[in-house]
Amino acid sequence: MKITIGGSLGNIGKPLTQKLVTAGHKVTVISSQPARQQEIESLGAKAAIGFVNDAAFLTSALAGADAVFAMTPPNLGGSNVIVNTVNAGAAYATAIRKADVKRVVMLSSIGAHLPDGNGPIAAIHQIEKIYQQLPDVSVTFLRAGYFYNNFYHDIPMIRNAGIEGSNFSFSTLMPLVHPKDIATAAAGELIGMPAGKHVRYIVGDLRMGVDIAKVLGAAIAKPELPWVEFSDEQAIQGMMQAGVPEEIAHLYAEMGAGFRKGTIIEDFERQGAPVTGAIRLEEFAKEFASKFKI
Repeated sequence: MKITIGGSLGNIGKPLTQKLVTAGHKVTVISSQPARQQEIESLGAKAAIGFVNDAAFLTSALAGADAVFAMTPPNLGGSNVIVNTVNAGAAYATAIRKADVKRVVMLSSIGAHLPDGNGPIAAIHQIEKIYQQLPDVSVTFLRAGYFYNNFYHDIPMIRNAGIEGSNFSFSTLMPLVHPKDIATAAAGELIGMPAGKHVRYIVGDLRMGVDIAKVLGAAIAKPELPWVEFSDEQAIQGMMQAGVPEEIAHLYAEMGAGFRKGTIIEDFERQGAPVTGAIRLEEFAKEFASKFKI
């Protein structure tokens, strides 16, 4: 098969590329960074260098593809994030139609059933709707849980304040996932070519905030690491002090509030809260400990 992958060689794109190349598929990897070309080619794939909001470039990158892994970057600029992300999704949809691609796996997110109240996921909701309208194209909306990697952003807080936390409580249930599990699921959907349009959740663990603090704390020799719930305003101010643009800080605080209220995971729970990923929190904690030591 000829498969085009969005997302460059990031946490999902690299293991996905490796899986598909190893299985004998012809892979093209989209990247906005010319410096990535050599690394992409070293993996046995072809590099397509350009921007995902450029429909003409995407049409060329998708030409001849049997299947596409469509991934829009979560933060396209520090302002107008939702609009910019939706525009990139629309550019993908235009390219999919023009290149006559028949099979798409879209990286979506838990909470994408909601039109608002979910922070940056609101853009993914709109992109799902755009892809639903693609005629004669089979699409899997791969709704991923909260990335384990997001906890790396908390390392300075753990080091400096001795706490872990967010603007959701110690008892909030968080669906968690490792990018490698997403890559495995995406590969299966791309190769399997199931017909029609359907949602698939990919989650590796379902844990409360208190569990997250306990497991990560134990891995870094801080077994008493507490989970602290911040107010939405405290979360916004903390992110801005860490250099996060104000608009993005507000979006991520809104997402945290959606987890706190339970609205983001309500559809996931309606589907039986499926946990199908292989990597549990305890396994990720070993990776977290390695990062914490650096």
